[in-house]
Amino acid sequence: GLLGWLAQFAEPAEAVDSVLKYLRKHQREEIRALLCTAMEDYAPSDANLEDFFQSGKYECEAARKADLPQWVRDALAKGKLAPFISDALILRSTFLHVQVENMQRPSAHSTALPIRQVIYGLLLKGSPNTEAASPSKQTNELPVVCEFDRLQKTLKKTFVQAASLPADFCDDHFLLDKLMEVPMSHRLMLLLETLGVKMSFLESIPSHLQLPVAVTCYWIRCSEPKVKLHQLKALLLMIVSGELHRITNEPDPTVLCAEDDKVAYNEFLKWKEKNLQNQGFDLDAAHSFCQWQCCLQMGLYLNQLLGTPLSEPDISRLYSGTLVHRLYQELKSTPSVENLFHLSPKMSQLYQVLLNMVESTVSPDFFQKMTKTKSESCKKKKASNKKKKASRCAVPETRHLCNVNRFASLGVDD
Repeated sequence: GLLGWLAQFAEPAEAVDSVLKYLRKHQREEIRALLCTAMEDYAPSDANLEDFFQSGKYECEAARKADLPQWVRDALAKGKLAPFISDALILRSTFLHVQVENMQRPSAHSTALPIRQVIYGLLLKGSPNTEAASPSKQTNELPVVCEFDRLQKTLKKTFVQAASLPADFCDDHFLLDKLMEVPMSHRLMLLLETLGVKMSFLESIPSHLQLPVAVTCYWIRCSEPKVKLHQLKALLLMIVSGELHRITNEPDPTVLCAEDDKVAYNEFLKWKEKNLQNQGFDLDAAHSFCQWQCCLQMGLYLNQLLGTPLSEPDISRLYSGTLVHRLYQELKSTPSVENLFHLSPKMSQLYQVLLNMVESTVSPDFFQKMTKTKSESCKKKKASNKKKKASRCAVPETRHLCNVNRFASLGVDD
């Protein structure tokens, strides 16, 4: 947009004059001086952007020097691969951004580590550039990538070893430039095995939701601490709300949107407008949802690197932090919120299918076990407190507290 606007001017001075006419007269000269100074500081890139905007082609000098495959360079230029991929390939290092998470717990990115290791394996096993970020010099070891993450509130640097890949991807003849020649069925299998699901498991849900659901199954199994049932339900309700928004606001022209879907969506909007009583911010829930986002991010990157064997989801409709936290809070106090979309049989069924599907990937007592453990923990704590109280009462009142030797039991007789 900006470049298109600038194209109408023969010289930069004309563009500056065009901008200044929208300002007050007494401000114009000061702003002109600032703009001219900024233009003097600007150093044009050596990259040939003209070819990119005219034909969609862009040649990155750093990527060319790194001897990256042409398909990787094209995908990076078109935004089909994330900068995370180029960082791992060229720099052999990645930076994992911190979210609003519990700083006393391990980084939310740690949950997605196995997915990242598969990405590193694909990128570096078949990369002609053998220079590694690790201090190790042994060529028979798996490649490594230097990750920058957090340890509590401190920046942490870790060398992460790439995953060992299946035979199709790790024989001596495999190179990164041949990745797109591997049969799509094999690439799909690698993606699903990484996430721990089978394709038959996902076939009953819309194709654009298959990747998020597979990631959710992975998240449930791998998160630490364990995901709570209310957190899972809030997340799935949020996904369903995005699906309801999709079919009511951008309906498929070949399929008429059902009237009950429109009614359900309007009721959902009314529910969102209600003022929720402030119940405080649940940091542990936020941490858990951050873990899900990290898993989804790396799941998307792996899917893109493999040539999208699963359909790309619409991220804009997939997650809303405000909505998922509200759903989580209300589910704890008002379980009936789970029936938020009851006016739409289609959405109610979708929610139930997703819930049953994800729950089936863990043991039947996965969520009950946590509740039981918490209950038992409370009982043990109460019993311990009673025992301590009784022990304190057993000390004679005439005996001063400071004279009680708490370390007497550690003494050793001669």
